[in-house]
Amino acid sequence: MSTIGDGLDQAVQKAFTRPVPKSAGAQMRYLVKQYKGTRAVAQMLRVSRRTVERYVKDQIRTPRPDLAARLEREVKARWQPQIRARAKEKAVTTGGIVIDTRARLGYVAPIGSTDEDRIRHLTVALPPQHAARLFEAQAQGAGDDRLREITAEALRETYFQDGGRRAGSLEEVRFTNIEHLEFDL
Repeated sequence: MSTIGDGLDQAVQKAFTRPVPKSAGAQMRYLVKQYKGTRAVAQMLRVSRRTVERYVKDQIRTPRPDLAARLEREVKARWQPQIRARAKEKAVTTGGIVIDTRARLGYVAPIGSTDEDRIRHLTVALPPQHAARLFEAQAQGAGDDRLREITAEALRETYFQDGGRRAGSLEEVRFTNIEHLEFDL
């Protein structure tokens, strides 16, 4: 997955009202309930159907590390879909999204300005239209490069140009070498 995509997912997961199941048995029971059977869960997790049944009955309690990671990822991806949708809808319509990042930022501007890349730590509240673009691109399966471009454009318009009040001739913002990235709804 991508750095920005993972950050968006973590921001949405903060809105969960109940904790995600922790034990392998509880996670497996949840997936079996979601998929309405053990066959689909077994195919998705690339294990046998009998293995899924053993986890459901708590006959096996500790999964292999790779299976544990797949199991946790699949459960988190499906946990509380209505809460997840409501949090995204709020960010897209009224709330916007807050980005906290430490990365190398630079820009392309007219000759004579100091446009060299440098490490900056920014905490910026992005308006709802930028949150909508990020979530829409993520839903369409955009890669990390595309999500980084959208984030750079949002930072250009919100932070550098301050909504059109300054730096009107700024053409492009470079957003690279991400050391820290966190989103909040």
